[in-house]
Amino acid sequence: MHYDVLIIGAGMSGLAAGIRLAYYGKSVCIVEKHYRVGGLNSYYNLAGHKLDVGLHAMTNYVPSNLRLRPLPKLLRQLKLKADDFSLCPQLLSVIKFPGKTLRFNNDFDFFVQEVIDTFPDQADGFRKLVKIVLEHDELNLYAEPISARQVMSSVISDPLLSDMILCPLMFYGNAQEDDMDFGQFVIMFKSIFCEGFARPQDGVRQILDVLVKQYRACGGELRMKCAVTSLACIDSRITSVLLEDGEILTADTILSSAGYVETMKLLSDCQPPDTEYKAGQLSFVESILVLDKEPAEMGYNTTITFYSDLDRLNYRKPAEMVDVSSGVICCPNNFQLEQPLPEGMIRMTNLANPELWTELSGEEYRKSKALWLQDILKESVAHVPDVRNSIVLTDMFTPKTINRFTGRVNGAVYGTPNKIKTGTTHLENLFICGTDQGFLGIVGAMLSGISMANLHVLQKT
Repeated sequence: MHYDVLIIGAGMSGLAAGIRLAYYGKSVCIVEKHYRVGGLNSYYNLAGHKLDVGLHAMTNYVPSNLRLRPLPKLLRQLKLKADDFSLCPQLLSVIKFPGKTLRFNNDFDFFVQEVIDTFPDQADGFRKLVKIVLEHDELNLYAEPISARQVMSSVISDPLLSDMILCPLMFYGNAQEDDMDFGQFVIMFKSIFCEGFARPQDGVRQILDVLVKQYRACGGELRMKCAVTSLACIDSRITSVLLEDGEILTADTILSSAGYVETMKLLSDCQPPDTEYKAGQLSFVESILVLDKEPAEMGYNTTITFYSDLDRLNYRKPAEMVDVSSGVICCPNNFQLEQPLPEGMIRMTNLANPELWTELSGEEYRKSKALWLQDILKESVAHVPDVRNSIVLTDMFTPKTINRFTGRVNGAVYGTPNKIKTGTTHLENLFICGTDQGFLGIVGAMLSGISMANLHVLQKT
């Protein structure tokens, strides 16, 4: 079977690229190894409970009348309406470090005043940083990488403020240890602080259902449980795609959202000439708690808490299996929901060491999850109300889980630290979209798929 475009992976990026291409008459096929779409942002059922993975909140939330912001632009590109996602804005989120707390919501002026009130001696420097951020062209695909810490230190003298600003940006979209590319910093700063958080009323499955429906309505083909085992190439072009069941597909263009390193592993020959792009090392454990009551009944009204017990943010692969000294605690109930969720829920995310998790199996693996969950719960009570007596069900996914269901090496949800902003590879008809292209987050992933479809297919035809 031959297609104009074959897309590897039915995550946010792959689905968005597929919609864009199919809408303009391209014959498109998305192949997905899993039985469910979503990739790094998906959902599952456990003992009758509907659970999300990946998505805590959708960034870039703005009212639909602000047409030039990323989310409204994205919806126009996909021929969707704001109501399709039923987005519910956050209530209030916090960044908590020893002795200091910064609050923020979807009003940027509120956050600016919080910084000025909490760090009065840094007010002028923070305003300068905001000016630099707003004037920076973060969408320049050819810009040279710049250290975000270097830019911040040029205007902000207090490292605590720098780390508090970096904390949510790193946890929500950074593959680099302890620093991040300034272009990515700008993307995340704007998407989280200047715009804001929201949650689809029915969680991530609502976004995925809309994307799949739109893709099929445009004529796209979606093949589930259809893993790619190898890519054959001749003279710098992919000539065929071999599937797990032995079927061979061909396409003029291949878009891969599987990750750069993961995609290169599929090449049966024509390996890349360099070793610059290494597999990411940053992975996470996520603990999901189902509660017997609304968190608000326990005095818990914060939407998302980003915390560090240390004065300096320790954003790197931990020496132990889990680093409980920093993390993210999200309460899906604490958005401005159209109607209450059927049950209370808390989701906690912490940095994890992928090698230490991967080497475990069987009972040892299950015991490690249970022990670390207890440590994470003990840590959480320093930052949010104690919900331990209200837990009716828990689950945890680890780097091993992520690797199993997505194929990501090391369970690295943010991929390689070296992003391929143009999406190009050493093969003339193979392109990267999604996490390793560099636009991260839910909106960023979809924009990546659209951008690469536009740049490498539609603009050429």
